[in-house]
Amino acid sequence: EITRVLDAKPDEHVFGLSLVLARDRTFFVADTAVHETPNPTQLADFAIQTASVARRMGHEPRVAFLSFSNFGNPMLERSSVVRDAVKVLDEQNVPFEYDGDMGVDVALNKELLALYPFCRLTGPANVLIMPGLHTSKISTNLLHELGGGTVIGPMLMGLSKPAQIVPMGATVSDMVNMAALAAHDAI
Repeated sequence: EITRVLDAKPDEHVFGLSLVLARDRTFFVADTAVHETPNPTQLADFAIQTASVARRMGHEPRVAFLSFSNFGNPMLERSSVVRDAVKVLDEQNVPFEYDGDMGVDVALNKELLALYPFCRLTGPANVLIMPGLHTSKISTNLLHELGGGTVIGPMLMGLSKPAQIVPMGATVSDMVNMAALAAHDAI
């Protein structure tokens, strides 16, 4: 546990963020490293921190809280946690678009998104908040292994000092990317 060595930033959760570069688009995926089953408050915090990173990297964040269901259909327990995260953000004045729960196909496909005219996203999402560690790790590792895009990370977010952990099997390129990101965070 890195939090034995480095403290979290005040009022922030430590989590993993991965960048996915695919089909001429950039996606920010969280949490890809720390929380197995995050609660609504944690999911909302991941969205706030990830949207901030996206904006610093020149992207206007559109946040999708992902699930296997779309806006409560079907209504099952884990998707209710995702919907509750949306309610947490509703109580705050956040400077970005967000909505959920929704499937990744709806979040990324403007034609499918248009089938939900009540959705608050004005275009396909670029910040993907996953409901659990299992879904985020499977998704990003699948993309990485099948070559569906370039995956950078997971980067550790929310720490008081810049630090990164390189996963087992990382390539030299992966290590250089992570070192560059840690150096950027130190500036």
